[in-house]
Amino acid sequence: MKILYAVQGTGNGHLSRALDVIPQLKKKAAVDVLMSGCQADLALPFPVKYKYHGMSFIFGKKGGVDFVQTFAQLQSRSFFQEVRDLPVEDYDLVINDFEPVSAWACYFKKLPCISLSHQSAVLAPEAPQPKKQDVFGRFILRNYAPVTDHFGFHFQRFNSKIFTPVIRSQVRDLQIENRGHYTVYLPAYDDKSLVTALQDFKQVQWQVFSKHNRQPFQYKNISIRPIQNEAFIESMATSSGVLCGAGFETPAEALFMEKKLLVVPMKNQYEQHCNAAALAAMGVPVIKSLKAKHGPLIGEWLQQDKVIPVHYPDETEKVVDMLLEKYSVKAESLVF
Repeated sequence: MKILYAVQGTGNGHLSRALDVIPQLKKKAAVDVLMSGCQADLALPFPVKYKYHGMSFIFGKKGGVDFVQTFAQLQSRSFFQEVRDLPVEDYDLVINDFEPVSAWACYFKKLPCISLSHQSAVLAPEAPQPKKQDVFGRFILRNYAPVTDHFGFHFQRFNSKIFTPVIRSQVRDLQIENRGHYTVYLPAYDDKSLVTALQDFKQVQWQVFSKHNRQPFQYKNISIRPIQNEAFIESMATSSGVLCGAGFETPAEALFMEKKLLVVPMKNQYEQHCNAAALAAMGVPVIKSLKAKHGPLIGEWLQQDKVIPVHYPDETEKVVDMLLEKYSVKAESLVF
């Protein structure tokens, strides 16, 4: 069986999941990897056969998506050429983690494309939704990478095809402790905004991982560091709590580590507002932004020690087996 595994490279969450999914697929099939996007800080330790520009949303500096830069880097002609030239017909199965080039290549060639992603779970009718509806945001989420079937991951199991998060082995094997600092990862804010929001909490040691600075520096009680995978997960594992965006992997890993959690959903990012709704339903505090008026809510969070209990067993192999079993019985040629 020959599989194309296509992963989105905007942010680090998709690649974190791929670290565990790809080895499970490689146990059972010949696997080629495709990655598109331009906002990741995490490298895959596997050969990537296809590396495309794709379509990426660019993080801003004031808490949201930078639409000017997003449209500036969008290369529509290049994207359609990538879609046209990708030989998806050479594969028995295309598995897609919210990756647009392979999804649209399959769409135009009328071939199956199976989603194995968080986004497919967010779109499930049973999954929590934000109170304020975003018709355009939901449209983008549904049509950015169209698929013919889906298996999803979410903070809780909302139906039979939604599973708990893939917690990468690197995180499962960590020694968890509390050294008193707080870990911060808010890539949609620049360093100035983060320092302004956090400097009033003088009693707290903040370890901020910055998307916008490649050189570490210290400002009073705030340590600003460039994003580096091992340093980041060690900081989380030894923290008192985690302040981060309402993405998926980082909040899921913080919950798995039994760290108290505070999330700030990115503006103009519908998926993050869906995640925030799901986390709020579990009891995780959510603030709208880092504006000064929300400072007291950060202070309240620092004073309390509420940890949300979760059970995230290692089900990656089980999910991969379920997907392959469903799609390997359709033709004898699919047997590896």
